[in-house]
Amino acid sequence: MSELKYKLLALDMDGTLLNDNHEITQETAKWIQIAIRRGVHVCLSTGRAVFHAMPYAVQLGLETPMVTVNGSEVWKAPHDLHIRHLMDPALIRTMQEIGEKYNSWYWAYSVEELFNRERWTDNIEGLEWLKFGFNTEVDEVRHQIMMELQQLGGLQMTNSSPVNIEINPAGISKASGVAEVCKLLGIEMSEVVAVGDSLNDLAVIEAVGLGVAMGNAQEQVKEAADLIVASNNEDGIVEVIREHILKGE
Repeated sequence: MSELKYKLLALDMDGTLLNDNHEITQETAKWIQIAIRRGVHVCLSTGRAVFHAMPYAVQLGLETPMVTVNGSEVWKAPHDLHIRHLMDPALIRTMQEIGEKYNSWYWAYSVEELFNRERWTDNIEGLEWLKFGFNTEVDEVRHQIMMELQQLGGLQMTNSSPVNIEINPAGISKASGVAEVCKLLGIEMSEVVAVGDSLNDLAVIEAVGLGVAMGNAQEQVKEAADLIVASNNEDGIVEVIREHILKGE
């Protein structure tokens, strides 16, 4: 068996690894196991917090590093934290006020739990914050919120769907997270395949050896990718593994 060109497969979850029913299909799970047996590291790289990602890591039997909350956390292995980047609680308070001002749905991940507009906390300063998000179908409102966020500065803004905005500390992204994973595994970014569908995948898709957009990806992601595969409902991940990672094996 020849030495594999790509050593790490970094997978976004929603809209990529998971189909629209939020499930990993049997076929996708099977090919991930085949890749692992051939020596490929498989890393979840998600905007979700670890407590929302872990059940899928367990389902796949992954013992490898994980990137969660768009890179705000990197895990050496499940339950073994490597690095964590927190947001200033004052920024969280300001963003909550912006959400109220524009009557937008919002949510935020603390280290411990997920809060949202209907279930908020009085103890902003007492918690450790990882990410804030807004969700609105109204393009003009989303644009206004983006303008206010840009004026705050010091923020990394992406999305995980066309109708939301996700905010991390400046410089923190799935790309910074996957770079940490590469250090842990002793491999280069050029030996990574990253797959995703949204703007929070853009930085990592541009930074790795092979950047892959799902068939259902946002247009900007497709334009940046080296390769476009089938959608998340058509086992696009299987295509990545079979045709591009293990091809010629």
